[in-house]
Amino acid sequence: MKESTEKILYSPLNALFHLMALMPLRVLYVLSDALYFLLYRVVGYRRKIVRRNLTESFPDKSSKEIDGIEREFYHHLADYFVETIKLLHISDDEMRRRCPYEGVELIDRAFDEGRSILVYVSHYGNWEWVPSVTLWSRYQAGENAIFAQVYRPLKNKWFDNLFLRIRSRFHSVCFAKNTVLRDLVRARAAGKPIITGFISDQHPNRNDEGHVIRFLNHDTAMITGAEMIARKLNYVVLHFDLEKTGRGHYKCTVREICQDASQLPVGAITDAYARRLEQRICASPAYWLWTHNRWKNKVELNEKTNK
Repeated sequence: MKESTEKILYSPLNALFHLMALMPLRVLYVLSDALYFLLYRVVGYRRKIVRRNLTESFPDKSSKEIDGIEREFYHHLADYFVETIKLLHISDDEMRRRCPYEGVELIDRAFDEGRSILVYVSHYGNWEWVPSVTLWSRYQAGENAIFAQVYRPLKNKWFDNLFLRIRSRFHSVCFAKNTVLRDLVRARAAGKPIITGFISDQHPNRNDEGHVIRFLNHDTAMITGAEMIARKLNYVVLHFDLEKTGRGHYKCTVREICQDASQLPVGAITDAYARRLEQRICASPAYWLWTHNRWKNKVELNEKTNK
């Protein structure tokens, strides 16, 4: 389908999303409650996968506890949708109030030294709000530093463009996953320090055999592409530890993993990030993205796969 045709066909949806984004979040949460009922009670969107993931990940929890996490997860998933649409028109002041950052001095210090940064992010909380870090740094995005994120292009061009607009709301740039190393090398040649966020939960693709660890009661293949890039480019490595503090409210704490990725043994960075992510998930499990069939491809933790 041609882009111009898609634009015409999706124009009513575009108008609807912009209308929604102009509404206060308290109104959008009424829509979210209706969406929760549709997803969870009517459609049962991926409920079998969610239930299996939760039950296997937390074998010590009772059926009642799993039920509670499951319901809270679907409420959060519906909130994620309306909160993401809200980014089309949210103000900087409201964003600062709803998603404060702590530890941003770690970013500014690296930039002061002319260093570039790789950040680990996960599908936890509302990861679409993470690019608002530009509102907290002393450095101005696009002027004296580059703030970027890696994304997987969507097959539907209209939705792909929509999410690119949303993810660029706070003046960050988006690098496609299959060209990110080339983009980062080009950015380094431009002479500006860059911070790039990688969503690196787990489940590598066929081009990434992964680093196998014990994670959430599973032998799990963690994505290693981010670590490989950080080591190759001698990056500072940070972790954005996002937590949900209330409905429509998050806090992101910037935490250091290492000052120079090239100085650590292979796998050490991935291990450190995975342990932190696991701690966050276990503390508040409902806010991770459980709808992914994360352990579809079985792996085994042994010396060969964990080198």
